[in-house]
Amino acid sequence: MSLFLCVDCGGSKTSAVIADRSGTILGRALGGPSNFAYMSAAAFTDAVRVAVSNALKTCVSPPSNDPVSLPPNIEIFASAWFGISGVDSLAAITNASAALSALLRIPLGPRLVVANDTHLLAAPLRLHPDIKHAVAAIGGTGSCVVSFQHEPSGMLSELARTGGWGWILGDEGGGFHVGRETMRQMMYDAARSSLGMKPLPPSSLKEKVLERFGIKGVENAPEVLPVVHLPEPSTAEAAASVPSYLLVAREKRLSQLAPLVFEAAFKDKDPFALNVLKVCAGGLADQIAMLCREPGEDPSLKPRAVEANEAVLCFGGSLVGIEDYRALVIEALAEKGHVFKYVEFVDDAAAVGVVGLASLGFGLI
Repeated sequence: MSLFLCVDCGGSKTSAVIADRSGTILGRALGGPSNFAYMSAAAFTDAVRVAVSNALKTCVSPPSNDPVSLPPNIEIFASAWFGISGVDSLAAITNASAALSALLRIPLGPRLVVANDTHLLAAPLRLHPDIKHAVAAIGGTGSCVVSFQHEPSGMLSELARTGGWGWILGDEGGGFHVGRETMRQMMYDAARSSLGMKPLPPSSLKEKVLERFGIKGVENAPEVLPVVHLPEPSTAEAAASVPSYLLVAREKRLSQLAPLVFEAAFKDKDPFALNVLKVCAGGLADQIAMLCREPGEDPSLKPRAVEANEAVLCFGGSLVGIEDYRALVIEALAEKGHVFKYVEFVDDAAAVGVVGLASLGFGLI
């Protein structure tokens, strides 16, 4: 019982990494989406099962060609750390913990750590002994921002959080926001056109979006509204008679526009697309700033706020993984007076997490 498991459960994929007590990575694998807020407990468990079962193939003796069956016959994990998108309340943590305890045969308690996925992102705080605070900002399909404090025990304790409210209410700076803001800006421009205002310059992003949804001519941009609002077909017969983009869940119709926006902004140098990304980056910066104390601000106003110049900002997620977009967020923060002492992008949160977990040695006998 000397294996350590860390699993990063996100809206796009599940990443499982297994290490030995020295922190050497022995196995890793990917699974499908596992945002706990958007799926049933059974579907969530199945996504985790696939990733962990495949990661275990190179960890058993002899190595297996097939996924290792779960739950295991014996306890094989000293401890496990799960960072789960959509786990934002004690009730969600309790429900997810119960499912994972049964799946992995790890008893509920200190050996099984279940938290929001931002907790994995804050792991680089341990690499900077001169500071004790971190702000973890996820900007992927969705978004969430959480601040942490490094405790003497070596563990990270959560201070405050904002965001993570889902695509209808928030996800500022994430893929949903990028798609939604693109549609909104297109509708604003259509309104300006209806007023007879000076025509705007051509936009490669508008052309890409309209082409995606089979709409010809920028003057017909309002025709995208049914694309956003129509629900998916409820029967197979109905599905056979609609365009393929209507078979996609409504929220995905928005988030799947993000690659088009980034291509138009950073490759085509489209001012319209770049403005969309500046708005979205500003939204994520606003949430990061909410957890920070402004220079000269009375500490009693936000007692649990973090001072950026004495903290590390840890980014994670596919969108903020793009350097140019990350720079927009950092620029927006600087304009608000928040310049972090360190800035890190965590490309492989599960790997960083499992090494940290092994260093603590929880569950070893």
